[in-house]
Amino acid sequence: MSELKISIMPLSWNEIKDRALKFSKEWEDASNEDADAKPFLVEFFNVFGISSRKVATFEHRIKKLNEQDGYIDMLWKGMMLVEMKSRGKNLDKAYEQAREYLHGLKEHELPKFIIVSDFENFRLYDLEEDTMTHFKLDELVDNVQHFGFISGYQKKVYKEQDPANIKAAELMGKLHDRLKDIGYTGHPLEVYLVRLLFCLFADDTTIFNKQQFQDFIEQRTIEDGSDLAAKLHELFQVLNTPKDERFTNLDEQLAEFPYVNGKLFEEQLPMASFDAKMRQALLDCCSIDWARISPAIFGSMFQSVMNPVERRNLGAHYTSEKNILKVIKPLFLDELWKEFATIKDNPNKLRDFHSKMSKLRFLDPACGCGNFLVIAYRELRMLELEILRNLNKSGQGALDVGDIIKLDVDMMYGIEIEEFPARIAEVAMWLIDHQMNMQVSNEFGQYFTRLPLRKSAKIVNGNALRLDWEEVVLKDDLNFILGNPPFAGKQVQSPSQKEDMNLVFRGLKNTGILDYVTAWYLKATVLSQDSKIQIGFVSTNSITQGEQVGILWHLVMKKFEMKINFAHQTFKWGNEAKGNAAVHVVIIGFAHFDTNHRSLYVYENISAEPVLTSAKNINPYLVDANNVFIFARTKPLCDVPEIIKGSETTDDGHFILTLEEVSNLTQKNENAKKFIRPFIGGGDFINNRVRYCLWLKDMKSDELRDIPEILERIERVRRFRLSSSKERTRSWANFPTLFTEDRQPSSRFLMFPKVSSEKRTYIPFAFVEPVFIINNTASFIPDASHFTFGVLQSKMHMTWTKYVCGRLESRFIYSNKIVYNNFPWPEQPTEKQVQAIEQAAQGVLDARAEFPNSSLADLYDPLTMPPKLLKAHQTLDKAVDLAYRPQPFTSDAKRMEYLFELYEKYTAGLFGGSGKKKKK
Repeated sequence: MSELKISIMPLSWNEIKDRALKFSKEWEDASNEDADAKPFLVEFFNVFGISSRKVATFEHRIKKLNEQDGYIDMLWKGMMLVEMKSRGKNLDKAYEQAREYLHGLKEHELPKFIIVSDFENFRLYDLEEDTMTHFKLDELVDNVQHFGFISGYQKKVYKEQDPANIKAAELMGKLHDRLKDIGYTGHPLEVYLVRLLFCLFADDTTIFNKQQFQDFIEQRTIEDGSDLAAKLHELFQVLNTPKDERFTNLDEQLAEFPYVNGKLFEEQLPMASFDAKMRQALLDCCSIDWARISPAIFGSMFQSVMNPVERRNLGAHYTSEKNILKVIKPLFLDELWKEFATIKDNPNKLRDFHSKMSKLRFLDPACGCGNFLVIAYRELRMLELEILRNLNKSGQGALDVGDIIKLDVDMMYGIEIEEFPARIAEVAMWLIDHQMNMQVSNEFGQYFTRLPLRKSAKIVNGNALRLDWEEVVLKDDLNFILGNPPFAGKQVQSPSQKEDMNLVFRGLKNTGILDYVTAWYLKATVLSQDSKIQIGFVSTNSITQGEQVGILWHLVMKKFEMKINFAHQTFKWGNEAKGNAAVHVVIIGFAHFDTNHRSLYVYENISAEPVLTSAKNINPYLVDANNVFIFARTKPLCDVPEIIKGSETTDDGHFILTLEEVSNLTQKNENAKKFIRPFIGGGDFINNRVRYCLWLKDMKSDELRDIPEILERIERVRRFRLSSSKERTRSWANFPTLFTEDRQPSSRFLMFPKVSSEKRTYIPFAFVEPVFIINNTASFIPDASHFTFGVLQSKMHMTWTKYVCGRLESRFIYSNKIVYNNFPWPEQPTEKQVQAIEQAAQGVLDARAEFPNSSLADLYDPLTMPPKLLKAHQTLDKAVDLAYRPQPFTSDAKRMEYLFELYEKYTAGLFGGSGKKKKK
């Protein structure tokens, strides 16, 4: 049995091609009798520089499915299987034979490639990509790139949903669990796993010799795993020791490992312990082709294996590369590429540009596993590669790749509150740096690696909201702040997070309603004062809606004079993994300086692709309009009726009756009918459901004596209120027949739900008779006119609602204090305009009446909305638009521009200007 070896320094492509030509010439004249698979393959692998370590075995014996022995001509475990045939033999059958051998191999031995050849024809099968490359011996020189994986020259396309990413994380999860089960936990476990992660990547990306780590485990540890921990401990020491300082009698296989440095292996960890299953789990991890795993994607997946709940939904816990690019392209990347395009043919300017790029500094103050930093660095290195191509075109002579690369990982800074992802981020930066160095090596045919590691990204493990960010990177050195800080709305913030918010917003009013992410906005804002620092954050869209706008953005844009220079309006964030939670976000790029070019990315719907538009100004609602800050208002801005919230029962459901309960109660006692009323809330209203309630407001004390069922319900209400921790509720136990908040109108009212689907073109309003008791999930306007109904049902009002309302997930929350009370109604409409609106409003009501069996949910579903009703609304929209101005509105954005201008005009007097409160 023969063995092959591979060198740690890959040959250049030119050297490989020279060897390929020589190899083809030597073997093209070989007769069938002279053709011997073993020397042929030895020399074939020598073409790619294999000469210094064990990677393969010849005539590898296995058991076939029929239990007979089979012999693989050459097996490189976990990488390649080769089946040779005599010249002219059928290569299809050779491939079938090779596939049969796979059944006799262990999982970590399964190859990624199969080669079949008859000495004259080659076929290379890529089993992972399911591709086949065919060529003849004399064409080898033109096909060596397909065998780049032998020397480490691999071009990898990272797929966000590549199953390999998930499989790798799952295998690491199993190893994590077994180590934790034996009692190896906490900080040592986290560091241990990160070290193993580095070794696994290094094994497949030429940091180590090919499969050096896997071979070390297979060949230097026994199968029961009892000595594996000691061997790994020794390996970690070797990786942290310069070669000239190592023991002279060190095991030959250990001595071949490079000096890594970077402090990754510096800390002395407690000795772990392994058994046979754990050893096999580590070997299973080795069987993954780590060269095809993206450090940006895998980092978040790897973090999720630490959480059993998150692990059930592996794949849903990373930020997709596509969405990261939505931040970094408008933040800095697009401008850099644009500048490159203008100077690429000017060597002197290009060198200055290259030098400028190398001085850029980036901070992600909530970096997690570093995916934003990794992708940003990768994209910068891709641009640097283009610079190098232009500065070092072919024919310009020899160069040292190490001398021409200027960008390094120390341009990246991060803050992460958890230690484990912080350490992953450091390693991920080294790995992406190495992968980009391999691309440069590919380009210039010269192997380049940064070992030992001398520089690293500065990832600080700490609470970003309690740290001085200048302790991480000086303000004067910093160019860009970016990332995806944690969202956490006020209702789900932990006590510690609330304390963070209090520290950041110390002394500022009404900040208790703000999302957690807003603290990063303020920290970044304060740091960037009087600087050219640019910021790009992903945030929940709630910070551009509802009450938060007036509080956060008035502070950021008014007091601190920040400007929004680019923004993505609301879209769905995440990836397409099964079970991925729907998060609706915005991206906001802002700075303390102005720009002549503002980019606004608009979306037709939350799942659509963005459309880039140019904006004069981007206000906090992410609209091209003047900066407007809408605060909660207790009274309407215009002279219109007030909105009233429905009544509150505080009854634990004892006042509420189903249809069956109504039937049973009235059958037992006919007099009970007078105390039962239809009961309606927002969901009932939309879906045409009817519930019932006991309405005892005007009852006489002796009327209930003969209805024990009602008396029993009253007693339950009394007891429920008495058990409350709130004094006010307990006081209402003295009035158990009444609602605690009775706002029931005595005349016809205009009703609408507080929460409505964002998919509807219009939030349905409807007139309801006072016999219906309205509860607190809906609101109403008493004695509303058709004019009021018409304006509220118009596209003009709906557009206002869509942009300024708060949201429950993505659904609209119609608030009187934010939406209704701040809405700028038409300014002094003429009688003719009022009549036109009233007439069109009646047209909408008439169209609805033609579908008596349809609920409002059916009528206003975009897919099922009757054409007649839609046309009635379009007529109403036109009538309302004309009450604002004679020129038509070409888009919702134009409507908002006009409404914001009108709002500013109406509020000028309220905030010290000359305007006054407007009447409709």
